[in-house]
Amino acid sequence: MRKGILTIAAVGLLTTGGLTACSDDSGDGGAAAKTPKIGVILPDSKSSARWETADRRFLEEAFKAAGVQYDIQNAQNDKTAFQTIADQMITSGVTALMIVNLDSGTGKAVLDKAKSQGVATIDYDRLTLGGSAQYYVSFDNETVGKLQGEGLSKCLTDKGVKNPVVSYLNGSPTDNNATLFKAGYDSVLKPKFDSKEYVKGPEDAVPAWDNAQAATIFEQQLTKANGKIDGVLAANDGLGNAAISILKKNKLNGKVPVTGQDASTEGLQNILVGDQCMTVYKAVREEAKAASDLAIALAKGEKKDTGQTVKDPEGGRDVPSVLLTPKAIYKENVKDVIADGYVTKEEVCAGAYAKLCADAGIS
Repeated sequence: MRKGILTIAAVGLLTTGGLTACSDDSGDGGAAAKTPKIGVILPDSKSSARWETADRRFLEEAFKAAGVQYDIQNAQNDKTAFQTIADQMITSGVTALMIVNLDSGTGKAVLDKAKSQGVATIDYDRLTLGGSAQYYVSFDNETVGKLQGEGLSKCLTDKGVKNPVVSYLNGSPTDNNATLFKAGYDSVLKPKFDSKEYVKGPEDAVPAWDNAQAATIFEQQLTKANGKIDGVLAANDGLGNAAISILKKNKLNGKVPVTGQDASTEGLQNILVGDQCMTVYKAVREEAKAASDLAIALAKGEKKDTGQTVKDPEGGRDVPSVLLTPKAIYKENVKDVIADGYVTKEEVCAGAYAKLCADAGIS
């Protein structure tokens, strides 16, 4: 799927400022004559808290530090609003547009229109299949899924569960990241299903990463399995918490390992209390820094060499990319997420969680 330098090296390039600037000779970036202005469209605020609590914050910090004009808006999972926001941003004179698509169809239409207007483009976090973005900045999403699969396996082993029934709550079917996450956890769990070490339970994709729908879907899964689900591969913390809410109703929380992703405050609290087995931390500050560096360069009519590409399976393009390295988080290293400034001790350790934080070495 990728070629070029290793993921970890990409982080090093960015953190040391080693991305190579190139002159823009493509004819589609002529931004140098215009005042640099960056538009960012975030997808929603319900599927994951990260978009508003982390991405917006870190992108704003980077743009302010660089002294560039910017406009960050949230489409709130509305495809029409997404396109309207994009049109308004293009009309307002943005010289670079960064999007987190709601699906590849909507994303492609926005990227193609921006390109036709001479606006430089970046796919942020999610690759737009068949799209025309000049860069893609994300995490190694198959590795995210692999960490989830390994995490669930570790937690099932720790609990001594034999021949566990494992259900899947996959992410949105329109999000290419969800496909990559599944490829990652399948690489760990499918061999266990094939060898009969594990039993494959119900599997469903959750439309638009909708947490309320996830709870309904998981309740149906539990009914279908006659209450016999021993582990839940939930693709992010929101879906994980939805499953936990149903497990609580059935007095199964803490007995059934549940995975997650995003290291949200809620997810970390669920880990501390023992209802969630692990999450995957993606250092959004680094992702935002990498993307903002590229966006600022593009907005000024410059280009940078990322040193690696990702193949767009639909468009066949090798998209210049930066892929950052995710990290598995269990109870013993929740403190690492707080130490990194992603969430605060005050948020995670409020009220009843204060003692749990102290027990987990969070000072």
